[in-house]
Amino acid sequence: MSTPREQPDPRATLRGGLPDRYLTSDDIAVIFKVPKETVYQWRRKRTGPPGFRIGKHLRYDPADVRAYVSQRKSACQGSA
Repeated sequence: MSTPREQPDPRATLRGGLPDRYLTSDDIAVIFKVPKETVYQWRRKRTGPPGFRIGKHLRYDPADVRAYVSQRKSACQGSA
């Protein structure tokens, strides 16, 4: 009996090193525990991690996501 293959948790992938693929909007929503619509709003307002288009698909470079998180952390620590 075969079981459906489970998708790895993107958060674990980022913690363990850079994944070998670009992240999707779904991945970003899971990582930050926000609705997917919030990810799209961040993109429209240019407030979230920088993304880019490949054709009609939106993708995020894991290195850019890490840099965004580091920037947000240092901004929060600096204002405290």
